[in-house]
This record gives sequence, structure tokens and C-alpha cells, in this order.
Amino acid sequence: MVTLLNLLAALALLVWGTHIVRTDVLHVYGTQLRRVLSHSVSRTGWAFAAGVGVTGLIQSSNATAVIVSGFVASGLVALAPALAIMLGADVGTALMTAVLSFDLSWVCPLLIFCGVIVYLSRRSTRAGRIGRAVIGLGLILLALDLIEASTRPMTESAGMEILFSTLTGDRLLDVTIGALLAILTYSSLATVLLSATLAAAGVISLPVALCMVVGANLGSGALAMMSASRLNPAGKRVGLGSLLFRLGGAAVVLPFIGVLADGIAALGLDARVGVVGFHVAYNMLRCVLLLPLVQPMARLCERLLPDAPDEGDAVRPRHLDPAAMDTPTLALANAAREVLRVGDIIESMLVGLLPVIRDNDQARARIIRKLDDDVDKLYTEIKMYLARVSRKDLADAEIRRWTEIITLTINLEQAGDIIERMVRVIESKKIAKQRSLSDEGMDEITELHARLLSSLRLGLSVFLNSDLRSAQRLLIEKEAFRDLERAYAKTHLVRLAGGTPQSIETSSLHLDLISDMKRLHSLFCSTAYPVLDAAGMLRRSRLSTQAGGGESN
Repeated sequence: MVTLLNLLAALALLVWGTHIVRTDVLHVYGTQLRRVLSHSVSRTGWAFAAGVGVTGLIQSSNATAVIVSGFVASGLVALAPALAIMLGADVGTALMTAVLSFDLSWVCPLLIFCGVIVYLSRRSTRAGRIGRAVIGLGLILLALDLIEASTRPMTESAGMEILFSTLTGDRLLDVTIGALLAILTYSSLATVLLSATLAAAGVISLPVALCMVVGANLGSGALAMMSASRLNPAGKRVGLGSLLFRLGGAAVVLPFIGVLADGIAALGLDARVGVVGFHVAYNMLRCVLLLPLVQPMARLCERLLPDAPDEGDAVRPRHLDPAAMDTPTLALANAAREVLRVGDIIESMLVGLLPVIRDNDQARARIIRKLDDDVDKLYTEIKMYLARVSRKDLADAEIRRWTEIITLTINLEQAGDIIERMVRVIESKKIAKQRSLSDEGMDEITELHARLLSSLRLGLSVFLNSDLRSAQRLLIEKEAFRDLERAYAKTHLVRLAGGTPQSIETSSLHLDLISDMKRLHSLFCSTAYPVLDAAGMLRRSRLSTQAGGGESN
């Protein structure tokens, strides 16, 4: 019993080590890795190579699947290159398994010792995260030694011999056990290394180990499917295509497992080397042969998983992937993309506002009210998504980015409410009473509207790129807009004093509109403050007191 507990503890340590490496590498290099994957899709070969490199670094084809599925679900990457990336991911996992299978026991204490020192001394920094990843590598190597040590008594135990004898003779059972282990441990790498170690210790036979390796590949494919379960059909197709490729490979190789096992034995290879070598050769041969078939597989997946019927007015988040929660950097990137989508909706509302003012367009007014409901829904989704991001795992720069995202989300939601209120006021004070603005007043509103639209687009650009020059332009535009709003308020009063009938009828509406436009403009310009603050360019004035956003009157 103690021996079995030691084995389970060693296996848990192996899983934990792979988890630490995956999480911390993605935390440090997640943005760069996403960029590599998204920019390597022009050619199938480049996509395949990107999958190999990224997965080899993070030691998890499942993490790669999560990233790529999110890209496809968002329409950023086509399905065919995504499947090529997944084939590369399988090869990357196999290569890392081969590297970790070497006798690196002398490296293990060095990795753990150095990693702990770096992590404890630089805990909240990028270097601290890298130190944790180094610790994870050391734990993987330590776990492999512990598994080997704990399995030696099993070879001498009659009970264990009877237990593991159930894994002989039924290839389908062996494959199923390998798949279940991969799913339970969330790592095909850990399952393959475990199978190799058990085979080397004589606990299981070589054919059983090879079947478990094939099963581990299938389990990894099933994990990719489960990770994409909350995505739209486009995102789910990545996992489906990867699983079908794996099933095809398994169907071809399983009838020859006995022959392959005999061949490995005939070569006189150590069982551990033979299992790992089979894993590498099997995945490389399978993926290279299947690479030309990514286009037909993409078409098959599109037929098997067609797009969902258009739900009409329903609006749902496109980029808030729950699977990215384990990697806060990726989660923040997803939230930022969704906020930009909200910004696009606000722009649509703003574009539709002018015909409502000028032409009494009630159809546009109804559309704007509907769009505000969409903004409110997405605002709630983004807010709840960001609340689930663990801030204790974020670096200082990421905490600032978290604050910027939530601030812009709030400001855009307020902007949507202001525009919707403006529409209702226009309906009650202008459309219902069949009134119109004076020509001069309409020209003023048109000018302010054009500046407002331009500042919204510039503000979203500043949020996305953090460009200092654009941020400075935004503040200059804010001052100019404030001066223009004051000037137009005065000219309206002049027309009012001159007895212009239209100005008299719509005086309250006109002043309300330019005041609300000023408030909107302040909200749009708030993205400039974090950029200027980071550059040390905010004056110790009322501007710096408003660096968190909001309006200034």
C-alpha cells in the first residue's frame, strides 16, 4: 500500500511540475507566444513549425489548443492553419518527452536550488516567474526518479503483478487507460513518461506501454475538445480536427503494436528508450504524413460542426475565453479585445445619433436603444470576467493594464447610457413636438459630433497601442473641444437674444446636447491619462487628479 501511495505521490509531483512550467511560461511569454501563433498562419509549414516551437516551450499541447481555438473562434485564424499548428503541437510534445527522458538526475537539484533562490528573491517580478518555471522543470525530473524508485518494489510484489497483468492482451483496454490517465493528469507528457518508466521497471510489458502512449495521444485530443466546449462551433472544430487526426493515426498503428514491440526488443533498446522513441517517431511520422490533409480535414469539420443558426438580436462575448483564466496574461488580452468590441458598438451608436438629431429618424433611435442594451450586457460579462482574473498572480504592469481595461469598460458603458439618454431627450423634446434646430445650431452640433467621433477612434487606438504622441493629441483635442463647447453655448445665447424662433423652441435641447457631448468627449479622452502618467508627463494639476478617467467639467 505504501508503495502504491509513493507512486501516486510521484505521479502527482510530475503533474504539478508540468503545470507550473506551463502556467509560468505562458504568464511570462504568453503575449509573445500568441503573436507567434497568430502571425505564422500564412503557410502551412510555418504554422506547423510554430506549433512545434510554442508547444515545446510550454510543454503542453492542450495549452496550445486553448490559444489556437480562441483564435479560430474569434475569426483571427482560419481552421486549416490552426490544424497545422495542432499537428506541430503534437510533435513539440513528443520532442520534449524525449528530452525529459534522458538521465538528467544531476540537473534536477541544480534546477530546484537555483529556481528557489531566484523565485524567493524576485517573487513578484518576471524573473521570479521564470524561477518558478525552472523549479517546475526540476520537479519533473525529480518525479521521474521517484516513479522509477517506487516501481521497483512492484516488480517483486505478487499483488501488483496480478493488478498490472490485467493490462495485457486487450489493446483497446490499454489505450483507454492511457487516454484516461492523460485526461486525469491533464498531460499526455506525464502519461507517456509514466508509461516509459513503468515499462523500464518491468511493471508493464512493452506492448502495453506502447498502447498507453497511443491512448495518451487520444486523451490529449479529448482534452482539446473539452477545453473548446464553451466556444462557438468554429472554435470547437480545432479540437475535433485534432482528435480525428489522432484517431486516424491510432487506427493505423494499433494493429502493428506487437510487431513494433518485437522490433524494439530485437534492437536491444532499453524499454524506456523504446517507449519514448516510439512516441517521437509515431507523432513525427503521423503529423508529417497528415500535414497535406489539413484542408480536407477543415472541410470535414465544417460539415460535422456547422455554424450555429443566427440568433438575430442576441449578443454574446466573442473573446472572453474561460479556459484562459489559468493564464492571467492571456485573460487580460481577451478582455482588452472584448472592450474594443464594445468601443465599436459605441461608435455605431454615435454614428446613428446624428441622423436622429438632424432628420428625426426614429428607426435609428430604436437601433441605438437596442445597441445600448448590447453594451450593458457586454459590460457585465467583461466585468465578471475581469473579477475572475487572479490579481495576485499579476505583475505590476499587468495590474495597471487590468485597471485600464476595467476603467475603459466603465467609461464606455457610461457613454452608451449618455447616448441613449440623448436619444430619449431628442424624441421627447424634438421629434414628438415636430421641432427642428436652426441651421447655425445644426452646424454646431455636426461639428461637435465629428470631433467626438474622431476622438473616440483615437482614444481606442491609444488604449490598444499606448502611443504617447496620440495620447498628447487626445488631451489637446480635449482642451479644444471644451473651448468649442463654451463658444457654441455663447453663440446659441446670442441667437436666443436675437429672437431666432427655432433657437427659442429648442434652447433647452440644444444646450443639453452640447453638454452631453462634452461629457462623452471627456470619457473618450480618459485613455490618454495612463499613457501620459507612465511617461511622467502628467502635470500636477487637475489633469493628474483625473488620471483614472471620468469627465471634467
